[in-house]
Amino acid sequence: CATLFNLSLVRFITTELTRGYFLEHNEAKYTERRERVYTCLRIPKELEKLMTFGFFLCLDAFLYVFTLLPLRVILALLRLLTLPCCGLSGSRVLQPAQVCDVLKGFIMVLCYSMMSYVDYSMMYHLIRGQSVIKLYIIYNMLEVADRLFSSFGQDILDALYWTATEPKEKKRAHIGVIPHFLMAVLYVFLHAILIMVQATTLNVAFNSHNKSLLTIMMSNNFVEIKGSVFKKFEKNNLFQMSNSDIKERFTNYILLLIVCLRNMEQFSWNPDHLWVLFPDVIMVIASEVAVDIVKHAFITKFNDISADVYGEYRASLAFDLVSSRQKNAYTDYSDSVSRRMGFIPLPLALLLIRVVTSSVKIQGSLSFMCVLLFYLGMITLKVLNSIVLLGTSCVFVKEANMEEKLFDPPPSAVSSQPTPDKGGISLASDSSQNIDMEESSVPTFPKSDSDTFLTTPDEEDDDKIINADTGLEGDRLKHRTPKKDLLEIDRFTICGNRID
Repeated sequence: CATLFNLSLVRFITTELTRGYFLEHNEAKYTERRERVYTCLRIPKELEKLMTFGFFLCLDAFLYVFTLLPLRVILALLRLLTLPCCGLSGSRVLQPAQVCDVLKGFIMVLCYSMMSYVDYSMMYHLIRGQSVIKLYIIYNMLEVADRLFSSFGQDILDALYWTATEPKEKKRAHIGVIPHFLMAVLYVFLHAILIMVQATTLNVAFNSHNKSLLTIMMSNNFVEIKGSVFKKFEKNNLFQMSNSDIKERFTNYILLLIVCLRNMEQFSWNPDHLWVLFPDVIMVIASEVAVDIVKHAFITKFNDISADVYGEYRASLAFDLVSSRQKNAYTDYSDSVSRRMGFIPLPLALLLIRVVTSSVKIQGSLSFMCVLLFYLGMITLKVLNSIVLLGTSCVFVKEANMEEKLFDPPPSAVSSQPTPDKGGISLASDSSQNIDMEESSVPTFPKSDSDTFLTTPDEEDDDKIINADTGLEGDRLKHRTPKKDLLEIDRFTICGNRID
């Protein structure tokens, strides 16, 4: 028995040392694993392409407030002043775009006069006297409030623009232009105050001796990974989150600029102090970029989303830019960016103007000449940025085969159809009319090679499981909410799971 046991033990050990297996018997599984690794490696490059393009879109809308908007307001006011001499050449005193520009100008002037009564130094010392944990909680609350303000603020501004430019022959269904204007002024002022408190908290973190607050605030970015990567995301949800990340990154850059301006003013514009701030600025930017890359890499991995989807997102943003440059455009480009990304430039521009005017003292003719040259430089930067963006966007739109959609009718044609559903697509009683209407009025986005663009990767499998009976499948699909096209998503929303 001992001999047999020894032989069996030797045979077992020999088998364990010499046995083999064949990976090619499960080729599809291992090929899929390899493609997932390659997708994760491609995410940083594709994501940063989208982030860079989105950053310059936000920069273009932000520079518009400082450069072209004042000139457009002046032209509209000159038209009003010369109206008695020239007479009415048409039915309108001002064009709708000019009315919106004048309203934006009045909002900026009124809010700036209100912001002049806010003491930045008192706010800084008030925040600095709080404990580290309390400031950390305040900063998190400010971030949530900023998202809520951004989601509702553009609706307030859109309501004002439409109320002021609505045709007179329509039945009045609003509270009036003046209440809407006061609501818009109050919103812009409160949002600017919120961003000012956020910038002041960041400034306190930079000036703290042990940098503990700055470290805690940076670690808050990594908490965002936990709240995002383990959720189920559709491609539309990922698109909204990508737009939110673009807006957040651009806003953080402006906040860092405000912090540097305030610190340089306190040190009498000593250039040596800029190098003291430089490591902390780089650390904040690097942590933001790293968190975005890790977050998007794992979201695409867990939801089986291809890296090519970021090219489709970029083409969708480019389509907004190209369509806003047409003669029959139904919205301004800066408003289009606000609706798509939730980036509203008015409060942020108002805060930057307030900080610059309080930090930089203008005295003498030479200072005024420097300001004029700086303004001309900003106009040059705005024009060059717009030209490059427009050319790049045309390339993206052509590569995505979306030129035909530029000539589609505006969404108002869709809204005039009877019985709209939640997705914004009208449902007709006749199925053939429904199909024709969806094909003509709602543009479909180009599909990727891996899967359809507007559905989750596992949606077809879910339909097969849930709708096993073919008779019930037709009824359920008839009442199922149609998927939204990317070009229809024009509102900043907080991303989350879709509940079926």
